[in-house]
Amino acid sequence: MGEFMRQYWMPAALSSEVKADGEPVRLMLLGEKLIAFRDSEGRVGILDHRCPHRCASLFLGRNEESGIRCVYHGWKFDVSGRCVDMPNVPVRQDFKDKVHAKAYRTAERNGLVWVYMGRQQASPPPLPNIEANLIPDNEIWCLQRECNWLQALEGDIDTSHVGFLHVGMLSPEDLDEDHPMRPTVVNRTPEYEVRSTDWGAMYGGFRPNDDGNMSWRVAHFMFPFWTQTPNARFSTRAIARAWVPMDDEHSMLFDISGGIDEGNPAYISKRKTGEPLYEKFVYEPNTTDWYGRWRCRDRQHNDWGLDRESQRNGTQYTGIPNITIQDQAVTESMGPITDHAHEHLAPTDQMIARTRRIVLMAARAWRDKGVLPPGAHQPDVFMGARAGSFLHDPKVSLDDAYREQLEKAVRWKPEAKAVAEA
Repeated sequence: MGEFMRQYWMPAALSSEVKADGEPVRLMLLGEKLIAFRDSEGRVGILDHRCPHRCASLFLGRNEESGIRCVYHGWKFDVSGRCVDMPNVPVRQDFKDKVHAKAYRTAERNGLVWVYMGRQQASPPPLPNIEANLIPDNEIWCLQRECNWLQALEGDIDTSHVGFLHVGMLSPEDLDEDHPMRPTVVNRTPEYEVRSTDWGAMYGGFRPNDDGNMSWRVAHFMFPFWTQTPNARFSTRAIARAWVPMDDEHSMLFDISGGIDEGNPAYISKRKTGEPLYEKFVYEPNTTDWYGRWRCRDRQHNDWGLDRESQRNGTQYTGIPNITIQDQAVTESMGPITDHAHEHLAPTDQMIARTRRIVLMAARAWRDKGVLPPGAHQPDVFMGARAGSFLHDPKVSLDDAYREQLEKAVRWKPEAKAVAEA
């Protein structure tokens, strides 16, 4: 699976995390200990943290004059890993042209640093055209989760939990008539339709709404570890969430969204009274540890901020005040790698079963036959995916309703601003 994922560009860090000639940043990606730095010209390098001389960590290095200099013997490397200075070696014995630090290709787009960790091709494929990352003024935030990537991802493709975990304390009268999450409160027992797609898989969770329409919550799994969640309004907001494996038991969420509306209802929701549904979560201060970035203050050590009185009095169904940490709690509570032999999947878990199957099949096809992973070299394939909630005529099928909504939606394309398509 690691080699499979290396065929894709992956989010590595926020652009704001690396400053020109600033401090190196420790990154854990696919089990590798790396450092990221931005040189004097603004280019980002991602290198193995070990200096190829004596393996001292380049995290201790001096980021100066267009390169990272190891403090042990002064050897210096540019963003491509090329050794550009070997000051402790006499000039006549200098062999810097023969030394390379292990370095990966990087790219930046709209606030995100991408890395390509593939080793089998001379040049990487184009960046994937994932719509949320094409929006210049998008919002990006990160959060570390202490479990494996697929376990973390599966919460995003499970729509039936929303009626309990997130809005179990609400009645329909608590929300405005046009609130995207209101149909979930009206009817907490959705049915599913699931489709395999060029980018991965799509589901439509559907339930009759009390106005006679069919409520659809459409969402996606996109190879290799992306989701699009259905809480936003389909027509006006694009979202994508990457569950990047740090190692087998830690993953980093990159949540990217943008639109022409007021924001993602999952994060800014209010009751009809104007009272916020959820509190904001608080980060721990970042440290320089390998796992020191983007951790929440409320984690397993304090039961994710669980307040039993809030749970009893109906303030929050879970007693956990933030919607994201509600997901974090149940997912991490399974353990870092859950044993699926203890599961009893239901009809509402069709998307989870489908996603597990297609990921395994694609990884095996790559391993056994060298079949390129879906979408790895087709950057535009992801443009077919758009998630969100909408109401539609109950007589119309998922495929037709999705196509109609896609045609009406505001879309973002590569190198273009938002335009409303006819």
